[in-house]
Amino acid sequence: MVEPMNNGRTTIAILDDEVQMRKALGRLLRTHGFLVETHTMGSEMLQIFSEQLPDCLLLDLHMPGMTGFEVMEALRARHCPVPVIVITGHDEPKNAERVLLLGAVAYLTKPIDETILLSALQKAMGGSCSKEETFPEF
Repeated sequence: MVEPMNNGRTTIAILDDEVQMRKALGRLLRTHGFLVETHTMGSEMLQIFSEQLPDCLLLDLHMPGMTGFEVMEALRARHCPVPVIVITGHDEPKNAERVLLLGAVAYLTKPIDETILLSALQKAMGGSCSKEETFPEF
């Protein structure tokens, strides 16, 4: 049985090949009380997910090796219940539609706005957002 990573606190996994992005997101999330797990490669992260699941995954789309799309397809094939928030610096017209079809909760473009990210996390983990806190339509 797959166990959650948290010990009473919410754990957010970050998968991004950019060191600075992982560090910045990690700092931001830690200041808001989250536990943070960072990953550089999708294949390694998926191995960890077979034993422990975070409460949410922040997933970059464009990475060397396994892309964010491939990670989402693998999560879907494994029936992995982790909510996914996609982050990308390469916004392309069909990406948002594709990740939503793969089950993403939100699609955010870099640079990431703190308020929008926190609202997306709240939505991803079952919280409700007010109309003022919702993020833009895809």
